[in-house]
Amino acid sequence: MSKVLVPLATGFEEIEALSIVDVLRRAGVEVEIAGLGKRQVVGAHGVKIQADSCVQDAKSSEFDMIILPGGLPGATNLQKDETVQKLLKEFDEQEKYIGAICAAPAALQSAGVLKENYTCYPSFETNIKEEGYNPNEDVVIDKNVMTSRGPGTAISFALAIVKQLCGDKKAGEIKSQLLL
Repeated sequence: MSKVLVPLATGFEEIEALSIVDVLRRAGVEVEIAGLGKRQVVGAHGVKIQADSCVQDAKSSEFDMIILPGGLPGATNLQKDETVQKLLKEFDEQEKYIGAICAAPAALQSAGVLKENYTCYPSFETNIKEEGYNPNEDVVIDKNVMTSRGPGTAISFALAIVKQLCGDKKAGEIKSQLLL
């Protein structure tokens, strides 16, 4: 079974984080939610989440993938955090999957792990890099990095992650269960 790390920082986008966690758990993926510096994290719209652990305790060797939700200032907080930046570099060096949605690809760019092609929240590419930006794609996969646009694409993103980690059959089953 695959194991995924989802770091949450104050100001995370709730739809993105919770949709991804929910869909992955439905697929049988073990997901660890890790709070940045503390276990209770408050989202951009005031939703409080009790994380399973703290990011500072995470070890890249224990996970198959790391996924960063967007939202502001959540994505900026992840981008500025030394531990998250270190983890991103370790995942990339180990050729493990890295995912980011909405504004979170900026954290990948800061860590030097964002590949040539990506997508993000419309207009946020000016904070990342304009070359390689795919504005019309809900999900972009380039080597070991997966990116998505925002709250409205969170389910599609999660299903693409399930496909990568668990295969087409499992992704199709979950998609059917979700009535998509």
